[in-house]
Amino acid sequence: MEAKSLRTTAPLLHRRVEGHDLAWLSDFVAGHAVDACIVSSTADITPDIWQHISSLGIPHVVRFDHTTPIPLTNCYSTPQTLGPDRLAAAIGAWYENRERTRRHTPVLIIDVGTAITYDLVTADGQYLGGNISPGIQLRFLALHEHTAHLPLVEIREAGPEEIGISTSTAILHGVIDGVRHEIEGFIREFSLKNPLLSVFLTGGDTINFSESTKNRIFADKFLVSKGLDLVLQHNNQ
Repeated sequence: MEAKSLRTTAPLLHRRVEGHDLAWLSDFVAGHAVDACIVSSTADITPDIWQHISSLGIPHVVRFDHTTPIPLTNCYSTPQTLGPDRLAAAIGAWYENRERTRRHTPVLIIDVGTAITYDLVTADGQYLGGNISPGIQLRFLALHEHTAHLPLVEIREAGPEEIGISTSTAILHGVIDGVRHEIEGFIREFSLKNPLLSVFLTGGDTINFSESTKNRIFADKFLVSKGLDLVLQHNNQ
């Protein structure tokens, strides 16, 4: 969620609340001059939650879903199934890229979290879609839960050796290096068809890329928040 006043934008997006206790939101609105807000969730927003938000007296409230007007063209064939975080990150990255490069170029957005998502926006602002694969933690869990004896390995940076010298380090290298090769492979593949491609990386997990890959990636953990702010502005004109 983002709450916006005339002077500031306060991202509440990353606040985790157990259950549906939104008392903190009432306190926040009571202590700030909130002119508008945008509500987005990858889970369902229940009628009770929406009623609570609507009752806070915020002049302009936008619910971000597949019907919300956006400053890009959404070409996804099933927009109702598209995660709002993916679309918000794409919007944030496309506009951030324009600010950084002072030109319109294609943008690849890579979000490394529970899942790893790859989303492509064209130079003229068409969101085309992308790919989804399991995130790092999901890969560790799958190896542990769907085999008889493989241990659950904690996320940490793999060592300098190229292969594992124990079962735990073999899993660690297989997952961490596998994710790195996957991401670098997608970047190469998308770049072949989009020579001026800009690449943005966001999400909670970090990967140690090669220097050549690092040099062409813009890391920005606030892409979703920036995208939501742009959607809010687009609907508050």
